[in-house]
Amino acid sequence: MNSAPYSSARKEQLGERVFNFLVTHIPSHTLRQGWLRFFGATIGTGSSIMLGSTAFGLRRLVIGNNVSIGSSVLLDARGGLLIDDDVVIASDVHIITADHDVDSDDFGVRLGPVHVGHHAWIASRATVLRDVEIGAGAVIGAASLVRRDVGEMEIAAGVPATALGKRTSALDYHPTFRPLLY
Repeated sequence: MNSAPYSSARKEQLGERVFNFLVTHIPSHTLRQGWLRFFGATIGTGSSIMLGSTAFGLRRLVIGNNVSIGSSVLLDARGGLLIDDDVVIASDVHIITADHDVDSDDFGVRLGPVHVGHHAWIASRATVLRDVEIGAGAVIGAASLVRRDVGEMEIAAGVPATALGKRTSALDYHPTFRPLLY
């Protein structure tokens, strides 16, 4: 009997639990990101994850370079979560890649990936659900619910989020917000 997959899954689960209850509250970007990397997450250089964030599905969590993730963000990568370079995710955002099928006899879990394109900005308290792609340079307004894809450079907001306009920025920036003790 091969116990390698079992021990790998158990290791990830242990890593998640200790991160979510303890490590996420330690005021050191290096320690928090090192912990996530050790348990399977891929995190680029210059990125930051602020205090109080929660992560699930570490082996399916991929964060690019110069990504700024605010405090108390939920990163549910069980269905796959890819965040490209130079993305800003403000505080209290929830990215959720799993849900339950309410019509299933066993309340089955449905998983689906989320992809956030480079230079996207997700404002505070927005929620992004499974099977969504947020295009490069897109902006998601605060407290929005994203259930469908958002195109490149689109500005979307509301519940559910709908396109409100287009962004015109040249996207020539690299957010490296990494304050001490956050």
